[in-house]
Amino acid sequence: MIYGLRHRTTYSYGNSVSFARCVLRLTPRSSFSQTVLESSIKVSPRPTLRQERTGPFGAEMVTVMVDKPHDTLVIDARSRIDVHTPAPPEASASLPWESVRARAFENREIGPDGPAAYLYPTHRTPLVSRITDYARESLAPGRPIVAAVSELMTRVYKDFRYDPGATEVSTPVWQAFDARHGVCQDFAQIMITGLRGLGISTAYVSGYLRTIPPEGRPRLEGADATHAWISVWCGDGTGWIGFDPTNDILAADDHIVLATGRDYADVAPIDGVILATGAQTLKVEVDVVPEIGS
Repeated sequence: MIYGLRHRTTYSYGNSVSFARCVLRLTPRSSFSQTVLESSIKVSPRPTLRQERTGPFGAEMVTVMVDKPHDTLVIDARSRIDVHTPAPPEASASLPWESVRARAFENREIGPDGPAAYLYPTHRTPLVSRITDYARESLAPGRPIVAAVSELMTRVYKDFRYDPGATEVSTPVWQAFDARHGVCQDFAQIMITGLRGLGISTAYVSGYLRTIPPEGRPRLEGADATHAWISVWCGDGTGWIGFDPTNDILAADDHIVLATGRDYADVAPIDGVILATGAQTLKVEVDVVPEIGS
């Protein structure tokens, strides 16, 4: 499936901003599940400095600096991507999760596609015993890893309520877990925390999910949004499989990967600093449009 993506972010400031420096993770990366055909990022006002580099987890990062006064900053990212996610193995035919765990710790691949970087806790996904215990209920001894993680995904989907007003980007994972509500970021980081507590290599994925409008209704431009799910390393032969606890589905051709990391902090689409006084407003418009006939 080939998609055209548009991710437009507009910052409007109450007072003029004299300096802005932003790190942009808005360029999708080609991988085993997708091929980036075209990609561009335009920033207005035109940056004084623009640098591009690849981050430690494979994300394409663009750093821009604007050092002239402005009251609006517009970042317009566009891409064209061919998504071809491999079909996962039968859940019952995958390796026992303990075998996968042992192979992950033995694996010598230290790049962004290897399991090593995603085995250990982070500030946003620390070891929390009650979350580990929650995950352990699905990982009985000898259980195939895809079946076990799928059950955990379904439990999170059923046990937690999607509530956009319940949490913020900075809400600790344990707090979202105890409250039993949150958004896709919270559900992903709860699964990551629980699985890493059991030694399962698990990554945080930022991206987009194709949405289909109700029958007879037109697709609303700019109404799509960024999404988050997890990717679990399921062994040398199987590799990475995506699990989407917000929707209780495996990642497939409707999931477009923007960036992968250990938690949200590694993949935030935009972060940075500005020098100004006064308030700011943020407007994000996202379009995920499949090409006809693809």
